[in-house]
Amino acid sequence: MKPLKSAPPASAAATDNSDKLGATASGGISVGEFIALIAVMMSLTAMAVDVMLPALPQIGDALGVTDPNTRQDIVIIYMLGFAVGQLVYGRLSDRYGRKPVLMVGMGIFVAGSLAASFASGFTLLLLARLVQGVGAAAPRVLAIAIVRDRFSGREMARVMSFAMALFIIIPVLAPGMGQGVLTIGSWRNIFDLLLASGAAVALWAALRLPESAPLTEEPVPFGRSIRMVLEDRQTFGYALASGLIFGCVLAYVASAQQVFVDIYQLGAAFPLAFGAIALAIGTASLVNARWVERLGMRRVSHAALIGFTLLALVLLALAKLGVADIVVFAVMMAALFFLFGLVAPNFNALAMEPQGDNAGMASSIVGFLSTAAGAAAGAVIGHAFDGSIVPLATGFVALGAMALILVVWVEGVRGLFRHGG
Repeated sequence: MKPLKSAPPASAAATDNSDKLGATASGGISVGEFIALIAVMMSLTAMAVDVMLPALPQIGDALGVTDPNTRQDIVIIYMLGFAVGQLVYGRLSDRYGRKPVLMVGMGIFVAGSLAASFASGFTLLLLARLVQGVGAAAPRVLAIAIVRDRFSGREMARVMSFAMALFIIIPVLAPGMGQGVLTIGSWRNIFDLLLASGAAVALWAALRLPESAPLTEEPVPFGRSIRMVLEDRQTFGYALASGLIFGCVLAYVASAQQVFVDIYQLGAAFPLAFGAIALAIGTASLVNARWVERLGMRRVSHAALIGFTLLALVLLALAKLGVADIVVFAVMMAALFFLFGLVAPNFNALAMEPQGDNAGMASSIVGFLSTAAGAAAGAVIGHAFDGSIVPLATGFVALGAMALILVVWVEGVRGLFRHGG
């Protein structure tokens, strides 16, 4: 890869689009196609996790994993690789451009998928998943950086909301896709599906995605770039808060197969229940785009976080009382994930907002902080699974409360509902 020599100025593009979404994002690609491509790039991570869930018991049987909680490591190790990978791509994309770095990351993802398909043991499978996660970090990090290159403020939040509304189709469909693959093949064929999906996304981006990195011979120096993120209270605080809330999602995903199949005895209907609950996030993303325009990112996301924490407390009480049957659990989880859908895109946008020309590296560090925090929290909660939903509900309450504390640290109590951003 050669250092970036020319590209449209990010700041100018963001300014041009800050008041109104135009007909094209740049380079002839329409805003609709741009949002769709961004959504697909972001969705690879979710697909590589959710499509595996129905196959976890089969993988455990094939590779000699007897502890159901240990099977969750297939999800957790992937997210750890994803977290570490995010530290690399933003810096490289600031230096060499978004597009060539994206192609490298997609190649790593495809290679990891191929290795996982041929893994002969659980340890080798985990190593392949680690590689897969490192590769998947590229489209996720660069999708956010590319949006930040082109849009800012509320328009950035709107674009991210529309992208997430499309992105949520994958978590809805992926478990069913995995279940379908298992009916005609084996768990190894799921990795073949991921390989083909990664190659298809890489081809689409190669043919249609314009370069968007700012015109610069040298990116912000590495040390200064990190300080710009860690010393900015808004960026650092919202990144960690986003990670804590993401930890709730990851804990749920990692233990979903056990919850729906072992506790609620749904069997092959598990993907349907999982997908139905995931629809709540997509619905929230559509609503969020309108509410942000009227109320601002802070009011929407802060109110949603408070509601999330209180609702999780209700779920914990119901679980302790033993009255959280499948209907209660599904309704409560759908409501919680609706609120998550109002928190996540706004917290990400608020974390990135102050970073400007540091968008690439900032996206990497913000992504690393939020994903690493989420993976750690999700692993602790997931491995605490004891045959009930009490550990999951307890984790939701604790993580929601900690995220709220971080928001107060950033904004102050009076700033929780101020009309800004």
